[in-house]
Amino acid sequence: MDLRCSGRVTRIRAVAGSQGPAIARTIWEVSMRQRVRFTRRAGVLALISTLALAAMSCTPGSKVTHKSAPPVPTITGVTETGPITLTIWDQESGQVSRIWDQLNTEFEQKYPNVTIKRVNRDFGELKTLLKLAMSGPHPPDVVEANQGWPDMGQLVKAGLLLPLDNYAKAYGWDQRVSENVLSVSRWTPDGTQFGTGELFGYTTMGEIVGVYYNKTILDKLGLSLPTTFAEFEQALATAKQAGEIPIEFANSDGFPGIHEFATIQDQTDTETYLTDFIFGLQGNQLSFDTPENIQAATTIQDWVNKGYFTPGFGGAGYDDAVNLFAKGEGLFMITGNWIVQNLGAKNTNFGFFLMPSMQTGGTAVGTGGAGFPLSIAAGSQHPDAAAAYIDWMTSDHAAQMLVPTGEIPLATGVTTSIPTGTVLSDVINAAASASASNAIVPYEDWATPTFYNTLVAGIQELMAMRLTPQEFVSQVEEDYSKFQSSRA
Repeated sequence: MDLRCSGRVTRIRAVAGSQGPAIARTIWEVSMRQRVRFTRRAGVLALISTLALAAMSCTPGSKVTHKSAPPVPTITGVTETGPITLTIWDQESGQVSRIWDQLNTEFEQKYPNVTIKRVNRDFGELKTLLKLAMSGPHPPDVVEANQGWPDMGQLVKAGLLLPLDNYAKAYGWDQRVSENVLSVSRWTPDGTQFGTGELFGYTTMGEIVGVYYNKTILDKLGLSLPTTFAEFEQALATAKQAGEIPIEFANSDGFPGIHEFATIQDQTDTETYLTDFIFGLQGNQLSFDTPENIQAATTIQDWVNKGYFTPGFGGAGYDDAVNLFAKGEGLFMITGNWIVQNLGAKNTNFGFFLMPSMQTGGTAVGTGGAGFPLSIAAGSQHPDAAAAYIDWMTSDHAAQMLVPTGEIPLATGVTTSIPTGTVLSDVINAAASASASNAIVPYEDWATPTFYNTLVAGIQELMAMRLTPQEFVSQVEEDYSKFQSSRA
């Protein structure tokens, strides 16, 4: 995702009171994600150079060694008695980052011989640096590795991640979330098949992408919540005519544009087509060059021409757009559950809904799935301690702390009291509804190892009017068909 250049995306937990366990069990017939957050970029080039030198021994064509899953531990938790330093690479930001710091401190208190060394990178930095860091002589122990071909798939193929199946058995991870949640972190050891095979990551949280709205502006314009896609477009026109910004948006980071496009595409295409396409279930029998995708590309370009997005969006940053929306600028903002922490979980001035269907009474479909999983580096010197850390960070206790930030729990048995009428309540209810209707579409940037970059560049060009809708879908199709043919 510049898809996410700053965001991560989609989860659902048993948060809706008594509905929790049921939601978690049925959740994510199709699970997937990505997100969004970014923090700093200083020093990245220097670090790339350093890590590149460290990884030079991993030359193309060299034999890759894939480690087997460690045996099932007889005792869970940290059993080593000597000093241990666990290095953790993550891309959490804002309130979530502060909660991670608190959870890390609590883990160190629980195991006094363990020191957590946290390395916080933004999403773009992780995509650039993670494989290099894990190829070096001193890899991190635990990492947030985005699912899909571009990230986790490449790490598995290079033998850089440790299979977690036996840890899942020991800690009961495979019983806490549905197989559909686990499947998006499953790969065959050679990295050639996605969604099946060994487990290389674990999460109990999820994400959803939809439409936030400013209740004050909506009321001032005399509008009701749209129930069809046509009504949504009419609301955009009304807001523009009244001098309001219809959609708060910034796309210099890249990933936000993927979310804008996907939110439209989810309505023009079927959930089955999109899921099969993203997971490569039909190989090169599916194409991106379809009338439905041309329609989605035409629609987003039409919105640009009509001035429905923030002026100057191509040169503005996502974080700034979120802050402006939180301060009252813009009727709508299309993004994921992760900005609840920016708006405030108990805030009643904002609401959230999934983009409505093209058809009256149709099912609202949204992009989302399991959140960023935690993985163990194959080169970790303390894999058992790393597994204990993952169990701690995915515990019910952690979920209770993270829910107010907009995180959506997927584990069975997690219950949280959420005040009705709040933006958090809207997000949780929308995610639960989409899950129950099997209306969750995976993150499209998972589709090939280079699809994220292809989508980012293509959508930026499309929205800058430098590509026609047909040229855009043809460019994206070239990436997809080339990758699928290589798998044949």
